[in-house]
Amino acid sequence: MTLLKSALVKKLMATLVLLPALAFASEEGGYPLDTAPPQGNNLSALQNGAKLFVNYCLNCHSASSMRYNRLRDIGLTEEQIKDNLLFTSDKVGGLMTIAMAPKDGKEWFGATPPDLSVIARAKASGAGSGPDWLYTYLRTFYKDDTRPSGWNNMVFPNVGMPHVLWELEGIRTAKYEDVKDPHEEGKMEHKFVGFEQLKPGKMNKVEYDVAVADLVSYLEWMGEPAQNTRKRLGVWVLLFLGMFFVLAWRLNASYWKDVK
Repeated sequence: MTLLKSALVKKLMATLVLLPALAFASEEGGYPLDTAPPQGNNLSALQNGAKLFVNYCLNCHSASSMRYNRLRDIGLTEEQIKDNLLFTSDKVGGLMTIAMAPKDGKEWFGATPPDLSVIARAKASGAGSGPDWLYTYLRTFYKDDTRPSGWNNMVFPNVGMPHVLWELEGIRTAKYEDVKDPHEEGKMEHKFVGFEQLKPGKMNKVEYDVAVADLVSYLEWMGEPAQNTRKRLGVWVLLFLGMFFVLAWRLNASYWKDVK
């Protein structure tokens, strides 16, 4: 009995040691992530991203840590927020919540749509940053009639979420080919080789990529609206500390000069 317990403890410890490595291998073994264009200081991109977020994401996903009037930080006036981004019952000082009940979301999509307040941080992993994940995810949807929603995704296989931006991107399908497995001789591998456009959208590929980059930039900004202010203050704090260090160093040298 004692030997059995000892073996179980050793097995459990070995599993715990290997878990981080296995998780990292799983992340790296998936679809490669593209780098999201950095646009944190581009107010025009953030404003367009806010518009896309309200029009396409805020129907099912809430952002309950974000208030509409905080959009003034990206250059929008209260009038612009009221006229372009508010629904009838919403107020400028209100939170970005939705009317859909969590139980309804779970019933319709198979899982409750997550709150997107800090989604850009939550999706960071060893495979890439949160914005990289979102940027690639929103650009790798394809038509899949075997799925309940009719859509699938390369980054998130068997995702319950439909492709809400399909009118902008159009309808695509994923192409696969049987190729030789480089790791095992004589074995064939069913490999993804690209997308095939079935129906054009309102945007071409470049325009759609720019729109997604704007949306992802807004999601990243929403996770910490004070980020740019924090960085600016950080620079001034470091400059002050540098000047104080030089002053303290010279005062210390002057004080000990006569003592020595």
